[in-house]
Amino acid sequence: MRDDPRRRDLAAYPFRIEMVPRFGDMDLNKHLNNVAVARFYEEGRVRFHFDLHHRPGLDRFRGFIAHLAIDYLAEGHWPDPVEIGVGVVHIGGSSYRLGLAMFQRGACIGLCDSVLVHRDEHGSAPLPPLLREALESLRLRSE
Repeated sequence: MRDDPRRRDLAAYPFRIEMVPRFGDMDLNKHLNNVAVARFYEEGRVRFHFDLHHRPGLDRFRGFIAHLAIDYLAEGHWPDPVEIGVGVVHIGGSSYRLGLAMFQRGACIGLCDSVLVHRDEHGSAPLPPLLREALESLRLRSE
């Protein structure tokens, strides 16, 4: 996650949202607390999927999170807005990995990876062609 320089460049992410931290998102040291950081990533991931699922033919996608990892690179501060970038970094047979990054004042302060597995009523299932096509269009950008 840390080794790919694109991961620290907001312009590399095809999907971005901005959020404003709340006073209650601070810890005793006046930094964004770990729970708040995880919630910001969750909101970015959920909004990414909300946008994805409103594309024609993708409203029935069912998936679940199989893995989640967060790297904290720097402290975040209240009340500065945070930007979350989201992009697809890998597409497998039945799963895909999202790369997320958090930026504040233009600096990357954290990275997150989420592996999501597509499922049907029997368990994991191959990614449908329409979903695979949509995910390809949302890959992390190169330069």
